[in-house]
Amino acid sequence: MVKVSFIIITKMKNVLLIICILCCVQISFAQKESAFQQGEWFKFEMSYSGFLKAGNATLSVDETNLEGKPVYHVTGKGWTTGPIKWIFKVKDKYESYFDKETGVPYKFVRKIDEGGHTKNIEIAFDHNKKEAFVENKKYNTEITVATKPNVHDMVSAFYYLRNNYETDDIRVGDVVELDIFFDEENFGFKLKYLGKETIDVDINGSDVKIKTLKFRPYVMAGRVFKEEESLTLWVSADENKIPLKIQADLAVGSLRADLVEYKGLKHYFPIQFD
Repeated sequence: MVKVSFIIITKMKNVLLIICILCCVQISFAQKESAFQQGEWFKFEMSYSGFLKAGNATLSVDETNLEGKPVYHVTGKGWTTGPIKWIFKVKDKYESYFDKETGVPYKFVRKIDEGGHTKNIEIAFDHNKKEAFVENKKYNTEITVATKPNVHDMVSAFYYLRNNYETDDIRVGDVVELDIFFDEENFGFKLKYLGKETIDVDINGSDVKIKTLKFRPYVMAGRVFKEEESLTLWVSADENKIPLKIQADLAVGSLRADLVEYKGLKHYFPIQFD
């Protein structure tokens, strides 16, 4: 049980990263109406191998000003629940402040406590200099790291894709790439489109059917994932492009994250009641 719990938590430590980059799309930079708004809120429920509840995660959108610039402030939280909580307690919080017009991030905060392993990191992005100023508040250290042009943090990436990429003409097998900066390093993210699928979900207390776009990201095979393409992701096939479900095949068992509650969507959300 302890070994299985360690595998679950190892995967859950990055569950918000997975949730926040769910949206795979074909490139199109035509400006259109925003896919989200202030007040949008999601809640996800995670389970191990379809029966053991493992934790919850939430994403919420607010508006504020950062150094005189109007920004969206998105907060992501993740925590363990049920039996897993008593074996290995996780309490994570992520925050991103990104430009309301361009979507590029100005500030990112990662504050986590995972079984006593803690981090408290703040990142300030300078897109003109292509640099990230990383302040580690736990160890009272500061470093500056070169970044890719228009780089994103793990939270701003999802919201940027929702607003700036189109899915109307996406084809099975298409792959999108995105540069993301996390902690103290850059990494490239790839996501492949698998096709359309209507899935059954239990959301806001109702059993419904939702049309989705299905994707598969490339992940590192080894200790946690069975192979390079072990994740499957489902995103709503509408103007909201909201994350609905994640299925992760692990070295032992599987982990699911399901959207169970939402509020504050900007656009009509087409669903079919059973």
